[in-house]
Amino acid sequence: MSNVELVLWAGLAIGMAFGVTGQITGFCLHRGLQEQWGQSKGYKLQAFAVALAVALLGTHLMVLAGWVDIGRSLYMAPAFSWLLLPLGGLMFGYGMVLSNGCGARALVLLGQGNLRSFMVLISLGIAAYMALTGIIAPLRALLSESSLLSPSGIAVPDGMPRHVVVALLTLVLLVFAFRRESWKYGRIDLAGGAVIGGLVVSGWWATGKLGADDFDPVPLASLTFVAPIGETIHYAMIATGASLSFGVAIVLGVLAGSALSSALRGQYRLQGFESPRQMLRYLSGGALMGIGGALALGCSIGQGLTGLTTLAYGSMIASAAIVAGAWLATLRAAHHSTSFQA
Repeated sequence: MSNVELVLWAGLAIGMAFGVTGQITGFCLHRGLQEQWGQSKGYKLQAFAVALAVALLGTHLMVLAGWVDIGRSLYMAPAFSWLLLPLGGLMFGYGMVLSNGCGARALVLLGQGNLRSFMVLISLGIAAYMALTGIIAPLRALLSESSLLSPSGIAVPDGMPRHVVVALLTLVLLVFAFRRESWKYGRIDLAGGAVIGGLVVSGWWATGKLGADDFDPVPLASLTFVAPIGETIHYAMIATGASLSFGVAIVLGVLAGSALSSALRGQYRLQGFESPRQMLRYLSGGALMGIGGALALGCSIGQGLTGLTTLAYGSMIASAAIVAGAWLATLRAAHHSTSFQA
């Protein structure tokens, strides 16, 4: 079996594990933020913190072992756009709230019969490809080239500074996650977060170790969903003239894993839109996530988990912008709700 085939099978397995875990635990940054800001009970944000801690520490240990050259990843490019990263992050975060979840969550929900998520994914995938290679691509390239920033350092430096930052971040994230109440009532969520974090590490290992080849190496990548969702739609239309990629294998795995889990647990149910207005909101959210994710080079998983494991400054900017965009959308929704009640 070739290195490419090994990576594809690994991607499918990683995707299925993500789909099963997401279906059982409801892992989602959007839900975690809404619980935190709404002061409602839940442990989704703590689960995300566990996922980031596991992913960060696991990735760091793999780099130390020499299994993965993280410098080959997209997130470690020598320059980034000071304009598009925060703008794309804001757009993605805002769209995430409109669509009631990110692209990864939409895949999991579609696997259990949520047809609203199907429309979100179609909107997201088409919008992402419009920005990556379609009619918006020339404008994106122009804005990127005119706003490139080449800092003296693109990430936390190797050696002792990186060791210290990884240790401190991991400790802070785990202290936040494993508070007394979280440990008592949120065990399933926390366990799910640990699994997701391990899957990020597995993605790096699959593409960096299994995909290694002197003549035909597989591009280094891990969990991310905006571009792969667009690639999956594209592959479905022209499969005879295209090749499967690691990202597409993960997307297909998530759908299969969620569908299998929901069927075995008796939770597969078809669900649709309640009104045309709701449909418009979800489609708008999907489009914002697609374009925003393309500009920000990732989503709440791609930048918020995978990208942050590289400790790249660009990933930190994009992740902060995603949270800020979600906060703005939440404020707007609360204002409209208050105005309606008044």
